[in-house]
Amino acid sequence: MEELRNLKQIYSLAAGRFNQYEGKDFVLPQLFKEQVKEINSNTITYNKYSAVIETRGNQNGVLNIFLPNQWFYIASYFTDFYNELQRYKKEALKVTSKERLKELNGSSLTAYEENRLSQLSLSEQSKTYLRLFMTDYSWWFGAKTIDRGDFYVSPILNSARLVNASQSFVAELCAFLADKSDLVQTIISGEESALEEHVTSNKCLSLQQIYYGAPGTGKSHEIKELTEGKQVIRTTFHPDSDYSTFVGAYKPTTIEVPMRDVTGKVIVENGQPVTENRIVYEFVEQAFLQAYIKAWKQYAKAAAEGKEAEEVFLVIEEINRGNCAQIFGDLFQLLDRGDDGFSEYPINADKDLQRQLAKAFEKMEYLKAPALCGMTAEEVAVKVRKGEILLLPNNLYIWATMNTSDQSLFPIDSAFKRRWDWVYMPITDAKKNYVIEIDNDQYDWWSFLTVINAIIESTTRSEDKKLGYFFAKAKDNKITADTFVGKIIFYLWNDVFKDNETNHKAFKDEDGDMLAFHKFFHDDGSVNTNVVIKFLQDLEVYPFELPDDGTAAQSVTIPNAKRQRDKSRYSVNGTDGLNKAQMTREAFRLYIDAHPEADAQEIAQVWNGLGLKDYVRHLVETEEDFNTRTKDSSDPNKRATEFELSNGEKIYLSTQFGIGNIGRFIDAVNNAGWNIRIDKQA
Repeated sequence: MEELRNLKQIYSLAAGRFNQYEGKDFVLPQLFKEQVKEINSNTITYNKYSAVIETRGNQNGVLNIFLPNQWFYIASYFTDFYNELQRYKKEALKVTSKERLKELNGSSLTAYEENRLSQLSLSEQSKTYLRLFMTDYSWWFGAKTIDRGDFYVSPILNSARLVNASQSFVAELCAFLADKSDLVQTIISGEESALEEHVTSNKCLSLQQIYYGAPGTGKSHEIKELTEGKQVIRTTFHPDSDYSTFVGAYKPTTIEVPMRDVTGKVIVENGQPVTENRIVYEFVEQAFLQAYIKAWKQYAKAAAEGKEAEEVFLVIEEINRGNCAQIFGDLFQLLDRGDDGFSEYPINADKDLQRQLAKAFEKMEYLKAPALCGMTAEEVAVKVRKGEILLLPNNLYIWATMNTSDQSLFPIDSAFKRRWDWVYMPITDAKKNYVIEIDNDQYDWWSFLTVINAIIESTTRSEDKKLGYFFAKAKDNKITADTFVGKIIFYLWNDVFKDNETNHKAFKDEDGDMLAFHKFFHDDGSVNTNVVIKFLQDLEVYPFELPDDGTAAQSVTIPNAKRQRDKSRYSVNGTDGLNKAQMTREAFRLYIDAHPEADAQEIAQVWNGLGLKDYVRHLVETEEDFNTRTKDSSDPNKRATEFELSNGEKIYLSTQFGIGNIGRFIDAVNNAGWNIRIDKQA
């Protein structure tokens, strides 16, 4: 019989492979779309970068699940882990009952159960694994009891670093794909080429898409980079936005005109006509009309020259802060685009708009347009040129941003959503080396974000209020105490925890009550850095320190050479008296020696699957990864120790260990099942 495999090792391998995935959006392979029309009897509709699953049988009727394409990719990485979990459950039910499985975590098997276990046709190692599976959920990162049908959800989400409850559907996708290895391979092999196509060619980008995510995830920055060098008209929606402020309207303005007497003659004084200011109304074009006119002019010019039209981008910031139904009005119909990129259904322009468009297009002699709605191409072109109809050309891109934390302002209805592609912007380490600078000490910005976002998630049960990497602007990569308190602390106290009180000690004062915001300031209004430092320490975010291996503190990542060194000593498998740097190197060396057949890529995948990605920069790197990271670095200390494997390959272990992450490293290694034991001696 096939033996049970080490769940912790499968978990680490899957997580290690997945950690190489950057989370960028991509297009699902066409083969996958053709073969998968339903998931668990629920109809699925594919957009370019997302999909909609229509669920039935709910007490609320039909409900839609909107999911980015990344979820399919994530799920495909963990099908092996899912299948092995199911094998374990099948064997466990041979040992005891479903009811008993509910209570075994943290307990021991009875003599009867041990006897049943001994009778299984498994090796002693497999029986040991199975016993751990039933009695120690921490070994396989479980949470829900094994008797449940969805017991596999928690370890898969944990391995994929997904915490939002709505993202539990990733685990359901994993279950769906578990016995479809051909589709799994189609997704993984197709992702790279699809992603490259997405990044390198605007023609592969959607004409209408909304970048959404938590505040500070770089939505506007992403659009700015993708549209650099292009023609961009930008606007921002807000609660007072309406059709006239988006499209255009007549507005009063003053012009200087000659004064006339009662007979109508111009009044002249000293040989010069006398003038007066008179209020008149003129049509003022707003963002949509500006982009619309510019796009058609570019299209007409390119068509006359036999060239491809230059793209015009209408960028809408904070699209959900305005009432989209009120703002777009009948323009909503134009968002239905055909395969050629033109609107499928033109709309009639009112007289004011018609006059303005006819005036704007009067010098546009040549225009090529598609035939549609019973009109010939020539008829459509004439009507567009005269301003009688509105029709979006295929070089007009409408892109928008949406903070999920603001989604309750003006909910976007499903009909409107359906006409857009949705690009999720995850919270990731942007690798900018931002630091928080407090009293000449520097704290890692990403370490702070990792901790505070975990607290926000556990308190609010949502990722909408989390902080993205670019939530605060850093000057020379530094976030000052004033910025940290004025922007970050204020946001946490005023927006996140005002109605969602947390019990974390960092938010409590000496009496155990909620720490008042004003305590972050002195009476003169300056920042009380002592309170800020205590807040960070209570979050277990500590300043950078001088490394134990004696390397100079020349980089901004380890700036404070005057800090006292950590003099703690450790033992690794009986080798005593090691400092932090020696201890981490010894543990890594022992692993390499115990796995002489493993190459650099395999070792990196396993170690990077330990769950330390958010706490240790570049934990383990292959030579290719190391060279990519250090190629353009001005830091003479590359922050890694080189090891040579038995096959001649080089591999690199990070030196970025300090008070804030060394404990997590020790726990991860001790619990990895490698027969490597690290103990702190003093």
